[in-house]
Amino acid sequence: MAQLSDDCFAFGGPMMPVDEAVRLIAARVTAVREVETVALADADGRVLADDVLAPLPLPPFTNSAVDGYAVSGRDLPKTQEQAFPLSGRVQAGAAAQAAVKAGEAMRIFTGAPMPEGADTVFMQEDVRLEGGSVVLPAGLKPGANVRPAGEDIPLGHPALKAGQRLRPQDIALAAAFGLTQLQIVRRIRVAVFSTGNELVSPGERRAAPQLFDSNRFMLMAMLRRLGCEVADLGILRDERDALANALQKVAGSHDLILTTGGVSTGEEDHVKAAVEAVGKLVLWRMAIKPGRPVAMGIIGGTPFIGLPGNPVASFVTFVHVVRPTVLALAGALQQNPVPVPVRAAFTYKKKIARREYVRVNLRKGADGVLEAVKFPREGAGLLSSLVETDGLVELGEDITKVEPGQMVGFLAYASLT
Repeated sequence: MAQLSDDCFAFGGPMMPVDEAVRLIAARVTAVREVETVALADADGRVLADDVLAPLPLPPFTNSAVDGYAVSGRDLPKTQEQAFPLSGRVQAGAAAQAAVKAGEAMRIFTGAPMPEGADTVFMQEDVRLEGGSVVLPAGLKPGANVRPAGEDIPLGHPALKAGQRLRPQDIALAAAFGLTQLQIVRRIRVAVFSTGNELVSPGERRAAPQLFDSNRFMLMAMLRRLGCEVADLGILRDERDALANALQKVAGSHDLILTTGGVSTGEEDHVKAAVEAVGKLVLWRMAIKPGRPVAMGIIGGTPFIGLPGNPVASFVTFVHVVRPTVLALAGALQQNPVPVPVRAAFTYKKKIARREYVRVNLRKGADGVLEAVKFPREGAGLLSSLVETDGLVELGEDITKVEPGQMVGFLAYASLT
């Protein structure tokens, strides 16, 4: 079972900077050790447990990069075009029946293995046929339009590295090696709760002063996109002892406990006290907006994260706290999203020493440059602000204001989930 060391979030200041929290998470969380064999078709999004060394070169044989005519580089026309008798043809998936002799050419197709005696290919659109010969122009360099064996990846090269979170292109590479299975880190087991008397699950009867729980479903969807095995443990009511018992009960069978709501400082926010009753709370404020109240702790050696109840704050803090924690638990390489420079089309003021995220849409300016347009309403409780925008503008701790025309960093939602 994964564990979190007790001192990993010790911090002297009142609020921990975002980068400091992420750094400590990655450095101190102990990754799970269990590995499983997974069929290649099911490995997308999973974390690779072992390096994959190329079991064969790619391409495995020297082949033509185009449809055309193969010749020997020694015979290439130097100053004027020249006719070459045709000596045969070779298709993709078949070998040439004979070698190419001096002064001859062979019809060849893209991907077909180069025949013996040939090392250069003329593109078919650059030549013309005359009877049983092909007329080749002068000036082509030896080796043109040919893909040598191992040009892409040589035999034995570390093609995929342990800790990679596999993407479709990684799956394609493994398939190109003829692999049917990969050694994968087992899925991270996450227990997810919502907290609050004001919540009911979709499908249940809702009283007039209650809300349908949306955060839990958003967080579970985001966890599954990270390849997690998610246990939906429903809604916990605002009772400290009940919260403490529920958290303690799941600690031994999960790698991470995640809650949403109840982590602020109000009289009915009991998560902080519940964690302290059965474990150790090591952080509960981060210098981030939206999302300042974030609780992090340890219960029976299992990491605990409590996110804010407002959906936008929950989304943003998931990206910057839960995502790196899950990746660290899986032993995955930390891949922080890189903001893309865009031009601000809004005015904004913020506090120093706090990371802030502004919900925006992208549009093309009159000069073709991408511009970020701020969502017209504020509020961390507006789900529509996540649904109706393209992503977030990230404003660093040292920024205090944004003016139209200023370059800012944009993070697309697709890069965050």
